[in-house]
Amino acid sequence: MKLLFLVPGIFLLGISGFAQKQNVLFIAADDLSCALGCYGDPIAQTPHLDRLAATGVCFLNAYNQLPLCNPTRASVMTGLRPDTIKVYDLDRHFRDEVPDAVTLSQQFMKHGWWAGRVGKIYHYNVPASIGTDGFDDPPSWQKTVNPIGRDKTDESLIFNAEPHRKISAALSWLAADGKDEEQTDGMIATETIKLMKQKKDEPFFIAAGFFRPHTPYVAPKKYFDMYPLETLRLPYAPKNDREDIPTAAFAHNCPVPHYGLDELTCLKAMQAYYACVSFIDAQVGRMLDALDQLDLADNTIVVFWSDHGYHLGEHNGIWQKRTLFEQGAKAPLIIRAPNIEGNGQACRRIVEFIDIYPTLTELANIPTPKEIEGQSLTPLLRDPLSRWNSFAITQVLRPADSRFETPVMGRSIRSERWRYSDWAEGKHGVELYDHFADPMEFNNLAIKPTQGNQKVMKYLRKALARKASGQIPKTPFNPKRL
Repeated sequence: MKLLFLVPGIFLLGISGFAQKQNVLFIAADDLSCALGCYGDPIAQTPHLDRLAATGVCFLNAYNQLPLCNPTRASVMTGLRPDTIKVYDLDRHFRDEVPDAVTLSQQFMKHGWWAGRVGKIYHYNVPASIGTDGFDDPPSWQKTVNPIGRDKTDESLIFNAEPHRKISAALSWLAADGKDEEQTDGMIATETIKLMKQKKDEPFFIAAGFFRPHTPYVAPKKYFDMYPLETLRLPYAPKNDREDIPTAAFAHNCPVPHYGLDELTCLKAMQAYYACVSFIDAQVGRMLDALDQLDLADNTIVVFWSDHGYHLGEHNGIWQKRTLFEQGAKAPLIIRAPNIEGNGQACRRIVEFIDIYPTLTELANIPTPKEIEGQSLTPLLRDPLSRWNSFAITQVLRPADSRFETPVMGRSIRSERWRYSDWAEGKHGVELYDHFADPMEFNNLAIKPTQGNQKVMKYLRKALARKASGQIPKTPFNPKRL
């Protein structure tokens, strides 16, 4: 029997003298914007994620590094910026540039944790690669589980509002028959719970990655019923909103406002998206309940994040991802660390997704590799109101097409008050938005800047240049997969 000693002011220590290692439940969603109740969304019904936020720290201003699945996920897992790993598209693996990178889960394995993955953590082609390893990183895991549910076998039933495009990229959806547990994401929750039961007596890092709400929007019909069409409306924007926005700011995969679809079709797509959000929320609830039932909640760090934000028609018709606007750059991040002082509070400080890696290593009391480019958020977990002078950097690469003769790098910096973005270092446009006065980014102050605006842009441009290049990458990228 293992001897335990109670030391005043310190956790129970084992005979070895080391505190008990905390588990990590690392939950990722795919293409989930901040469409959650805990982020103030008036439509979303997300009681389980709201519960997690109420018992952890909800970061209200967390920003991804590049709003596209492969680059952002590689960045999170390596703790490195896109310009370091040279990943801008859906095809390049981060180990092509940094072969010896120690990923987040690898670092935990090196220090005695067991690490496993269920579902999508690194990039997958959705839905084509569901049930496979996708674009995985084998050294990151000791075990992988790749469920495949009836959403794959029912693909022929999916409605595609844009038949000329694949359902992976089009606004497409299905109000599915059957139970949650028959869907791939329901199976991911089931398999994650199985792993927690199997590994409950040893420290684990279990990553559970859901495939929704990525298109096609597939969820059981009961979740569609939660969002009657008559309760939905498209986002407001001034009629002339697009007049002061650079062409490059609009993603190449959404060249026409609302894809040329009528309002009713767009509302049905919105309904399907929110249905998937509530479906994923229910699966997170199952895992949180399992932590309680297995007596693991008091010794498990829970992280919930989405790879990037998502548009549902903002700016008079932007849909999906690949933008540097607030809706594309910001994404959910909730961290619940046992017994930390800030739990139950929201944090409004500006943080980045590369901060996740060093935060978890510090919480687990293991070393953070010196190469990591983020900073630990543990001071904010202890006091979400503490002073925090930081920026968030997001970038995206546009391909050469009918709009541009050469590729265009876009980069953006977000401070507490401002967002500054430039395209090809300003050659294809500049944007400045004052979030104190204009949180929806309707008024581009860079068009006719005041003297004060010019000073702000000069300062932010220098800060941005230190973290992200505006040049066309010299490393390989696939223009068709940007």
